[in-house]
Amino acid sequence: MRTISLIFGTRPEAIKLAPVARALREAPDLAPHACVTAQHRSMLDQVLADFSLAPDVDLDLMHPDQSLAAFAARALAGLDAYLRDHRPDLVLVQGDTTTVFCAAQAAFYLGIPVGHVEAGLRTGDLRAPFPEEANRVLTSRLADLHFAPTATARDNLLREGLPPERVHVTGNTVIDALHMAVDRVRRAPPDVPGLAPEDLEGDRPLVLVTGHRRENFGAGFESVCRALSRLADGFPDHFFVYPVHLNPRVQEPVRRLLGTHDNFRLIDPVPYLPFVRLLDRCRLVVTDSGGVQEEAPGLGRPVLVTRDKTERPEAVEAGTVRLVGTDEETVFAEAARLLTDEDARADMARAVSPYGDGAAAGRIAGICRDYLT
Repeated sequence: MRTISLIFGTRPEAIKLAPVARALREAPDLAPHACVTAQHRSMLDQVLADFSLAPDVDLDLMHPDQSLAAFAARALAGLDAYLRDHRPDLVLVQGDTTTVFCAAQAAFYLGIPVGHVEAGLRTGDLRAPFPEEANRVLTSRLADLHFAPTATARDNLLREGLPPERVHVTGNTVIDALHMAVDRVRRAPPDVPGLAPEDLEGDRPLVLVTGHRRENFGAGFESVCRALSRLADGFPDHFFVYPVHLNPRVQEPVRRLLGTHDNFRLIDPVPYLPFVRLLDRCRLVVTDSGGVQEEAPGLGRPVLVTRDKTERPEAVEAGTVRLVGTDEETVFAEAARLLTDEDARADMARAVSPYGDGAAAGRIAGICRDYLT
């Protein structure tokens, strides 16, 4: 029996690795072992509950107001000790967090091979998104197996000189997770904490907002919030929902600039299944999230991305995602157009998701098994 350690620390990592954990449990001769750093404690715990994914080891490394360097130091030491104790045959990491880079580095130091799920995403700018672009570029230099979600991601890796036989296009496991979640949500709609049942009933148009990117802190967030405030005033018949990230640098401008609107609900971050319900219910998404750029197209929801660059160009090329930056006038004008021009919104809603067929996790499990035999 070969042991594969799945190491993760944040909500997006857990969402995208949950289908992989299930596929590994179902594969012959493979035994998954989950280790969490708890880089984001509360939001991680929500996803673990949604997917019934119980960690085998919980390093519980999160500290209040932690800096990236302080967390990285604790993570590298804690993961080194974990890997020395358990000696897995392979480590799997997902994405581009500090946990990902530290896990790949700790495994590399111990000679344990690393598989990188969602490999090959690039903006070409180490500071956008920050620190994610640097984390994923560095992880690619340490990994042995690269699970690229799209052909574009594969081509990025090949241009960097990685061996073609180690790069596999699998699709994105977020679509696997989304399929699992949507089926559950539509059969038994979950409550959304912070919203009354009547908020989600009827046909009142709903706009879903998220935002947490470090590179937008300060003037960028202020500008986006002013645009959203104007939208709330200009579309009083619409309902805006914003699960606000717990970072104080997000909370302060969002609550100051948006908290007085009757048609704006500022709620705490919600578990994955309630979030999928919001995504399934909405008509438009305004976000700077990477994962939402993948999830929303899978449900035919138009997305305006409040960033200047994206490492997910496939959805932009497909027409379901549009980059609008953080300029107040641009964000307002693009959102207002989609809320008033049904043909424009329908064109984006009809675009096809480029991120796979929901079978990525099974492909990854099969490649891991072949690699270890």
